[in-house]
Amino acid sequence: MESDDFRSMVDARCGVMLEVTSRTLEEDPDLRLCEGLRLIEATHKAIARLAPDIVASFEAGELPRLRGILMERFGLAELPPGPLN
Repeated sequence: MESDDFRSMVDARCGVMLEVTSRTLEEDPDLRLCEGLRLIEATHKAIARLAPDIVASFEAGELPRLRGILMERFGLAELPPGPLN
């Protein structure tokens, strides 16, 4: 699923949240890896709360994209699985 396809399914709140999350992961000069992972997890939880009917689409399209941004930024081949404390 294309990112634009997913975003057409979400309401404005979710769209803004995804945009802020993406830009933070890409541009925040002080972002640490653990903070980025927590931000992705918090976004996932918020999407599940605000729009439970699109969680599967989020997990299939946006979640890998967000994780990819973080992997590229920190030069990683993979990220730790699962939530962080």
